[in-house]
Amino acid sequence: MFRLILASNSPRRRELLSLLGLPFESTAVEVDETPGWNEAPAACVTRLAQEKARQALREVQPADGMMLLTSDTIVALAGKIYGKPANAAKAREMLTSLRGREHSVLTAITLAFPDGRGITDLCETPVPMRNYTDAEMDAYIASGDPLDKAGAYAIQHAGFHPVDALTGCFASVMGLPLCHAARSLTAAGITVQPGLPARCQQKLHYQCPVYSAVLKAAPLDQEIQL
Repeated sequence: MFRLILASNSPRRRELLSLLGLPFESTAVEVDETPGWNEAPAACVTRLAQEKARQALREVQPADGMMLLTSDTIVALAGKIYGKPANAAKAREMLTSLRGREHSVLTAITLAFPDGRGITDLCETPVPMRNYTDAEMDAYIASGDPLDKAGAYAIQHAGFHPVDALTGCFASVMGLPLCHAARSLTAAGITVQPGLPARCQQKLHYQCPVYSAVLKAAPLDQEIQL
């Protein structure tokens, strides 16, 4: 029987993945997320998703019918990669840099087979930030929410609502581009429950302008060897 395992300890990714309508399990996997010297954002996030898949394959002892899904998200501004802030001061530094500007959020996913083959996909979303005040920023940092988020913010945070007029994939900015995951699973021969775009938009309260184009396209890579 088919088994899908999400190799992530993120509650946000678990919540999003449930919208696919497929049963899944989850497990945590840890890798060094330090960017390589002069590594481009797209290359970095793709490498990390694939490294997580390799680590998950080593730890989970996959069997026939099992697939592993990994994901990694980074924020990039003018070629600079923003990971998770180490402390409140770093969070303030990141949020100050992003304020009132447009940056990119890149999320890569890898779907891994027990034999070490994999499919990798990448979603890059332009994200315009509103010109929030110092007081708003400081209150958000004091909540502790930014400390486990790439770029020190959560797009879905109701109190801070840092993003202004998004035109890309909301789910990807949260950490898991669902339509990209669906097309990777489809390429692997797994049928996703119909109606995913509607479920995603209803859950996120967001009218997505890109889902149709995403679902029609092919994954970034097919049949890579991990």
